[in-house]
Amino acid sequence: MSVRGGRVRMARLTDLAALGELSRLSHAPADGRSSADRSVRVRSLGLPVSVTAVSAFSLFRMPLGAFQPHDPLYVFEEGRRLSGLARVEREGSRDEWTIVELDAVDHGDAGDIRLRLVQHLLRDGGRRGASRVHVACADEGGNVELFMQAGFARYGEERILFRPADAPLPEMPDGSAVRTAMMRPADPLDALALSRLYLVATPPPVARLEGYRLPDWERQGSHWRVPRSALTPILRFADVEAFVELCPPPATDELAAFIQVGVAKEDQPHYLRVICRPDHDPTALIEFGLAIVGERSASGSSRRDSHQHGHQHGILSVVRTYESPLDNRLEECGFGHLADVSLLMRETLVRVAEPALVPAVR
Repeated sequence: MSVRGGRVRMARLTDLAALGELSRLSHAPADGRSSADRSVRVRSLGLPVSVTAVSAFSLFRMPLGAFQPHDPLYVFEEGRRLSGLARVEREGSRDEWTIVELDAVDHGDAGDIRLRLVQHLLRDGGRRGASRVHVACADEGGNVELFMQAGFARYGEERILFRPADAPLPEMPDGSAVRTAMMRPADPLDALALSRLYLVATPPPVARLEGYRLPDWERQGSHWRVPRSALTPILRFADVEAFVELCPPPATDELAAFIQVGVAKEDQPHYLRVICRPDHDPTALIEFGLAIVGERSASGSSRRDSHQHGHQHGILSVVRTYESPLDNRLEECGFGHLADVSLLMRETLVRVAEPALVPAVR
């Protein structure tokens, strides 16, 4: 079925009230069905799909403080009525876009509306110089098929893990224990070692698609999104720190594991992202990251107040399927499986082979 009439345009300031209502309707159950029956009405990306723990609407709501001036926001308008919404977060340093919300109220043509929104933002991204467009979505409601129809490549899957707020956090170890465990904050001089660690833990086809460069690893810090995951959009709501664990002697110039810690500043869960060598047990580094969350979220209050306020939304983490058994280590630290999502990407730039010498033939 094709949509008759209607157009995709950039959102205006006067659309904000209608956009909030559209996003709410797209995440709400319809016709008296329970919230667990999401496939009937929910047309967004489903991150994560379990509304009983953390809903996509709570993760990717639209406060003006989180929406940056350079972030594109598209709407589908038909007869002066908004029926679709596509929200994109733009990374200026890497010229990459991330689709974080794609909604359409279901009147029988929601799939066609969403496809038109995606096609429009791809054209606009090409004009604005976006090198890649990323999206992570639940494999339900035709999400994956829609993006593949728009030219996206599916290159990975991630398990989203959740640690509830009522699970106690480890105490922060003293300085001598941290030094003994060979853990410390990441710094720009770790860029080469971080790149090597990532290449050890990541299959070559995925590493080529994500295309991280040394400057990307040098910029570890507040709001930084490398390494990417399905949940990197929530880092806009967090104070981000990075820590590394060194390999034991004699290979102390190499890294055994890396952890990115995002301590939520808004009404969001905290965030952990771990990369480690396949033969290394990162349990000590994971517990250290959990202790960082407990200390930072306390915000100068007592430990008990931290659990009542700063830690009340729990902690999210992600593990890609090729990173197993990292998921087992996280589960041993109190995380439980929440959802599975697919990672997709489309390159908007054309790759051109560089001139090279080739063997001569007769």
